[in-house]
Amino acid sequence: MALFDQRLQDLHNELAAGKLSAAELTEAAYARIAETDERIGAFLTLNEEAARARAAELDQAGAAKGLLHALPAGIKDNIVTKGLRTTCASQFLSNYDPIYDATVSGKLQDAGAVTIGKLNMDEFAMGGSNENSSFRPVRNPWNTDYVPGGSSGGSAAAVVAGQVYFALGSDTGGSIRQPASYCGVVGLKPTYGLVSRFGLVAFASSLDAIGPITKNVEDAAYVLQAIAGHDRMDSTSADVSIPDYVGSLSGDVKGMRIGVPKEYMGEGIDPKVKEAVLAALRVLEDLGATWEEVSLPHTEYAVATYYLLASSEASSNLARFDGVRYGVRADDPDNLIDLYRKSRSQGFGQEVKRRIMLGTYALSSGYYDAYYLKAQKVRTLIKRDFDQAFEKYDLLVGPTAPTTAFRIGEQIGDPLTMYLNDIVTIPVSLAGVPAISVPCGFADGLPVGLQLIGKPFDESTVLRAAHAYEQHTDHHKARPQL
Repeated sequence: MALFDQRLQDLHNELAAGKLSAAELTEAAYARIAETDERIGAFLTLNEEAARARAAELDQAGAAKGLLHALPAGIKDNIVTKGLRTTCASQFLSNYDPIYDATVSGKLQDAGAVTIGKLNMDEFAMGGSNENSSFRPVRNPWNTDYVPGGSSGGSAAAVVAGQVYFALGSDTGGSIRQPASYCGVVGLKPTYGLVSRFGLVAFASSLDAIGPITKNVEDAAYVLQAIAGHDRMDSTSADVSIPDYVGSLSGDVKGMRIGVPKEYMGEGIDPKVKEAVLAALRVLEDLGATWEEVSLPHTEYAVATYYLLASSEASSNLARFDGVRYGVRADDPDNLIDLYRKSRSQGFGQEVKRRIMLGTYALSSGYYDAYYLKAQKVRTLIKRDFDQAFEKYDLLVGPTAPTTAFRIGEQIGDPLTMYLNDIVTIPVSLAGVPAISVPCGFADGLPVGLQLIGKPFDESTVLRAAHAYEQHTDHHKARPQL
């Protein structure tokens, strides 16, 4: 068994017994990166000097203490890290070295984790394939001719390739769950507000969420335990009590009521993906859960609603990137307006420009009511669909993505087709509820993800059901040959 395939608790025990050191774990991560990352492209910046110093400090301190003591972690490159370059995979921030840590970065330090480096992504988290990175695309470790998903493709690829023990990603419309599905790992999007967004470079502020990507559900519970909680630095952070997520993994789903949205299993869903999801539902049924079809009638409007709202918020959030305060500045502008124009033209990639223009148009005078305001009203209807479903069901279950991963270059020239890949993750983000993707099989040699969706702040039930399913299958144990 590879070192990073061991259960977190087993690594804890070996560290406590002195059979394993933080330095050994850190060196194992860098050795694996050196061996595989030229083919995958998961990392943008490595943190070698500081990580080795951190590992030595942990070893000197003695036995394992924190939840994630000595574990090598990767952090998506839109989460700021003090002194460690944070680019959002954009030329605009190619020289940006933050002077502070994001709240989650600090919490990982407090838990004893070792930050190995910053992970590749779609530029400013805008994309579903990781082909929009301005540095290089990430490739799927299962087949390097295919995409790993996005925008947290680097995070998912690094975990399944064994380069880090776990990673953090961000999810705006599916950007943790979809790459987790494509790469055959576990990806958790928490309830909006459960994990602080302070230090996350904003894409769409009312949708963005930080969450873990791990090899199994138990590890996801450990990481969530470390990063969840109220933060006064984030005005959208929820002041709620944090339960014992690891303790909720009882394996018992007897009596659990599951709704299967018919809109998530209909037109556009690959038959092989649907077959894998139905097989997973039969496993949950054998474990004592019950399931039946349910309708979320406003699902058909979710993609249009999301891209209007997310692009509008992106237009506002990215206005700060003007070549004046930080980031790359254009050379030899004629005047201030020309500085703005040239810096943004040179700094942003095509997909980012597309979304800025769409959002600016939707917010412009004369169009605000017709587009942005109407989209907000439809968002409310989508949220009500979930509220009504959860009056009867404990969980909603369906596929994470309508298909398995597609070939690199296959959809990059067709933005609408690319956007539709998020058709079963976007409604969850609009509603702000938690969801997890867990591996549930393969189709044509590529992983399929099962999405379990829960009530607001009920991550415990989501994790419990996902863990129970995982314990009765072997899908999460599969690893690509690299």
